[in-house]
Amino acid sequence: MGNGLPENGRRRVVIENVAPQIDGGCYAIKRTAGEKVIVEADIFADGHDTLSAVAKFRHEKNSDWSEIEMKLVENDRWRAEFTVEEIGNYFFTVEAWVDHFKSWGADLQKRLNAKQDVAVDLLVGANLIEAAATRARELDAETLRSFAKELREGQYEKGMPVSNRALGDELVNLMSQFSDRSHATICEHEFRVSVDRERARFGAWYELFPRSFGGLRGVIEQLPRLAKMGFDVLYLPPVHPIGKSFRKGKNNNVKCEAGEPGSPWAIGSEEGGHKTIHPELGTLDDFRELISHAKDFQIEIALDIAFQCSPDHPYVREHSEWFRKRPDGTIQYAENPPKKYQDIVPFNFECDDWQNLWRELKSIFEFWMEQGVKIFRVDNPHTKTFGFWEWCIGELKAKNPELIFLSEAFTRPKVMFNLAKLGFTQSYNYFPWRNTKDDIESYLTEITQPLVADFLRANLWPNTPDILTQ
Repeated sequence: MGNGLPENGRRRVVIENVAPQIDGGCYAIKRTAGEKVIVEADIFADGHDTLSAVAKFRHEKNSDWSEIEMKLVENDRWRAEFTVEEIGNYFFTVEAWVDHFKSWGADLQKRLNAKQDVAVDLLVGANLIEAAATRARELDAETLRSFAKELREGQYEKGMPVSNRALGDELVNLMSQFSDRSHATICEHEFRVSVDRERARFGAWYELFPRSFGGLRGVIEQLPRLAKMGFDVLYLPPVHPIGKSFRKGKNNNVKCEAGEPGSPWAIGSEEGGHKTIHPELGTLDDFRELISHAKDFQIEIALDIAFQCSPDHPYVREHSEWFRKRPDGTIQYAENPPKKYQDIVPFNFECDDWQNLWRELKSIFEFWMEQGVKIFRVDNPHTKTFGFWEWCIGELKAKNPELIFLSEAFTRPKVMFNLAKLGFTQSYNYFPWRNTKDDIESYLTEITQPLVADFLRANLWPNTPDILTQ
């Protein structure tokens, strides 16, 4: 507006430090369906007027907001809570305003206690009530006008104490419904809540290698045993064809003896890549049958997704631009000096064709989703660009919010936390290295308290196929 004056100069309420939020609301907090979200904020204004505040929330499929009244806790800190009933995304924010009727009521009670003349005060209250009637529905408006008339005509003197009518629950509740919010302050940010199904919060995982049981059909025979032990997630390491070039032997021996299968994480051969079942393990039909039988035992199949290739992967032949090339023209294999993993070549997320690379990698998840997989254990996500995970998981969960992604990232705390913020449903963590009672108690306290617990769900693996902690 003109003269350099602000447009919202009559908004007197300040809203600060809204919680829970992750990095200023850049990322969603996590909940599972049926859990509560406790919203808090610092809310205050100039002077001594009484304030009102509400937490506003909605599911992403709804355009209208639901509201829950916030209560003053102490020292200008306000609180309310709501329950997230459905999976998907919820949004919440805070609205607060100077409540002139509540301010009037508080002052009126003080004057009545002091036995002061309140005739003029009742006229002020009548004006506030009549104004609220213009914002109310027909029946409520009629009731409000009746209250205003009583106060204006002094009917309280005929028997009913003024405090019982002017400050009674019926009028207070009506005035709360139709409070004047024309100068309300609304928090500028809408905070997101990512709501998952219960399996995201709790699940008992069992890992096995299908090869050890003769393939996928042999795994089907293990389902009754796993169910009897109480497991509800069966995790399978990569089930894809394994490369032959530089195939590793047992104990990471660079020489592979005859009959040794190599590492399942060295994915891809002339038989196919990430969208193929290793012929020695079975067929896609076998895989779908495993998922079907697992459902009979209330078990879900979690599939390992490792975004890396063997040198024999079809991607290497068909899209060499997706990999780094060394000066001698060969594809750069994976290294963690001094360790060398010649049987694996990593994707180059900085390549010029990165957009098509991203789309293809997302399509791998989509392929296995079509087979019935809803849980994915993602191998080494911290070695892939963070932006890819935020985009990919966001796109996939928008189509199917029941998906669960486990981040297999034993890495620096801030990196591990960042992956959880970007969308991973569950996370590996440092629990396997906490051995003493004090260490375990301290670590579990750290990861189960706000703020960490609002975005990181720890999946407490005691070990992994390649890590046996002491």
